[in-house]
Amino acid sequence: MIRFLVSIWENFKEYVVLVVLLAASLILLSQNNTQGIQRVRSVAFGTFASVTSIFTDFFNISNLKKENEELRRTNAEIMLQLSRLREFGIVNEDLKGLLALKDSSNFPLISATIVSKSISKSQGTITINAGLNQGVKAGMPVITDKGLVGIIYTTADNYSIARTLNNVDLKITVKSERTRENAVMKWNGDWLVMTNVPKTYNLKKGDRIVTSDISSSIPFPLPVGLVYEVGNVQQGIFNEVKVQSFVNFQKVENLFILGIVKDKEIDKIEFNTLNK
Repeated sequence: MIRFLVSIWENFKEYVVLVVLLAASLILLSQNNTQGIQRVRSVAFGTFASVTSIFTDFFNISNLKKENEELRRTNAEIMLQLSRLREFGIVNEDLKGLLALKDSSNFPLISATIVSKSISKSQGTITINAGLNQGVKAGMPVITDKGLVGIIYTTADNYSIARTLNNVDLKITVKSERTRENAVMKWNGDWLVMTNVPKTYNLKKGDRIVTSDISSSIPFPLPVGLVYEVGNVQQGIFNEVKVQSFVNFQKVENLFILGIVKDKEIDKIEFNTLNK
């Protein structure tokens, strides 16, 4: 034991002496009340307090940064959760409308979801996750609970491509629900328009437009949109009528394919005419 203490003294005697002297100095300083010693003591303690304050502020800033980072992370997670909840709410309303449509319909409806959309302004198409294996055929109408979206153009085993109403190659015979007057509707790149509408037609803004019974591809009236504007063509005997679609093609995601083709022979004539 003595040998161990001697070894420690030999190795650390300078540090031990320094500690003892510092302790003795501090004791003497605390007991001495002369003016010079008090000044030294105040400067020493002031310096110690300033250094301590600096280190304390440094550690506080570091802690605040960590807390701010955690708060930002929490806010980001809440934002993501809120965004998902809002998305679930919108999809839920969409699906509820589709479910109500299917429940109130005796027609064969094939449910599907859009997997991609064309961004072309004049060649609007959508790819949906239903095809030949699900009973989808070319010429079948694509609908939502709001109204007509388009017509199936081509099919594969499990996917199909449909031309939407915002496609210049798709022309549909429509009519005014109020006046029963028929016209051909197409997309001109900016608007759905009913072309070659005789000026004798009594169409008005707000009239409800549906597909016509004489359409070769749609077997019964489906909602299309409302008359937005009746353009008065100065020359000739026809007007051009703008139609505002019921369906928002940018937002639609879930839809149905109406599992009916009116007449295959007539459909072939129509598609050959549209492709010319």
